[in-house]
Amino acid sequence: MKRLIKTIRTSRRVAAMFATLWVALLLAGCGINASQPAGSTAGAPTGSAQTAASAPTAKVTDYADPASWAYLETDTSATDSNADVFFICPSVYAGSDDACNMSLADNETKESFIGATNMEKGIYDQDGASGDNRFFAPYYQQIGLNVYEYPEEEREPYLQIAYADVKAAFEYYLDNYNDGRPIILAGFSQGADLCIRLMKDLFADPELQKQLVACYAIGWRVTADEVDAYPQLKMAQGETDTAVIVSFNSEAPGTTESLVVPAGETTLAINPLNWKTDTTPADKSLNKGACFTDYSGAITEEIPQLTGAYIDEERGTLKVPDVSPTDYPAGLSIFEDGVYHLYDYQFFYCNLQDNVADRLDVYLANR
Repeated sequence: MKRLIKTIRTSRRVAAMFATLWVALLLAGCGINASQPAGSTAGAPTGSAQTAASAPTAKVTDYADPASWAYLETDTSATDSNADVFFICPSVYAGSDDACNMSLADNETKESFIGATNMEKGIYDQDGASGDNRFFAPYYQQIGLNVYEYPEEEREPYLQIAYADVKAAFEYYLDNYNDGRPIILAGFSQGADLCIRLMKDLFADPELQKQLVACYAIGWRVTADEVDAYPQLKMAQGETDTAVIVSFNSEAPGTTESLVVPAGETTLAINPLNWKTDTTPADKSLNKGACFTDYSGAITEEIPQLTGAYIDEERGTLKVPDVSPTDYPAGLSIFEDGVYHLYDYQFFYCNLQDNVADRLDVYLANR
């Protein structure tokens, strides 16, 4: 398997995070090509770069089986003061030449899947807190990190397999667990991409739009052309608007391209420190706390006022001026140093945590 982890210069602050990443990829990259769970078949869309003969196919996962869920918090009380969080896990599977989508029979990878979910869970769902939200996170046949080394059109058949699972899980959740409750849709990286696909595919429904508190699609791009083509994609314009998408992609001031936002593309974003969509800089004094978490979800280090941020006028990315790539290296060969993708939610953890609560409060007050 092609080695995906760079030799990195880890500071003590991020050593634990990269140790976790090493373990995840070593476990996930074993190339197990197990049979998939029973269900309908998902494959490449019409017009895929792959031919019909070579396009990958897989069974869509059966979400009536509780074992198909990393989190299925049906025992948490559904009240008038909380919401349901539907969370889509980021990439944890390294991939291999003979298995570009994660097998749900691979229990070691599923442990990493739960760990990566736990690292963000506290932003959206604070277990034991008053008004604790219900949390739903399906296992799904996500693409391996190796697939991101392919040209974009060649990734799509594998992403369609991942998305077919996520869509099936969300529809099963709606039909069996939601009961008209408020929804917080959330995902990071690959999970954010799949959140946006769900928004395009299902949220044109006005009734479903009414249930949406917000979609936190962090670490993937959303373009003006997409918003024009799908009116239900409404980007957040402030700190407390609802039924909107909260999105940003962090990078160093000198960075001009990345896998997520290629050179020449412009993404839409909101600054998670001042909640503005223009280029107004937010000083690091507005940063309530960067939090670095482990696979249990525990905060191993919290750093108030770590960095400020501003939105780049040309790229639409979130420029992060007060940290360096030496201290926060990219960590994966699919990113150059200066791309702070791995830290998107960690740099702004406390601000995001408060914002989720604030948007939910406004949503419930106006319902």
